Amino acid sequence: MDNQELQELTEKISRVQFGLPFLHKARFNPRLRTTGGRYLLNSHDIEINKRYLEQLGHDELVGIIKHELCHYHLHLLGKGYKHRDADFRALLKKVGAPRFCGQLPENEVKKKSKKTVVYECTSCGIVFKRRRNINTARYVCGKCRGELRKVKEIKAQ
Repeated sequence: MDNQELQELTEKISRVQFGLPFLHKARFNPRLRTTGGRYLLNSHDIEINKRYLEQLGHDELVGIIKHELCHYHLHLLGKGYKHRDADFRALLKKVGAPRFCGQLPENEVKKKSKKTVVYECTSCGIVFKRRRNINTARYVCGKCRGELRKVKEIKAQ
């Protein structure tokens, strides 16, 4: 699918689902990383992440387009177009648009497992919990300036 086909699909969804014309541009933006699409307030254009079409299919793309068209039409009508607005949520429900897009399979692989590293002061015995490892040769206890030692590392599932 190219930008022209995306434009035609967006115009069709707008006419059929919303009963209103889509008069601006819809295009793929290869720079989008963490979102399925976005509505641009100044130009009224819609940008879509093509990886959602490639990895999750046509149905996910249609859902993203519906979501962005909700922003588009409400903004042009002067109603609440933001995620937290009641107008926006009601229109999402009416047209069957998702509130959030699905997770890309490529991003699920990149997720890091969270861990907690526990350090203890050798002088006063105070316990410190950190997400990252710290250099115990460089850092000391904030309470008594004692030496720190790594006690354990807890990995979350």
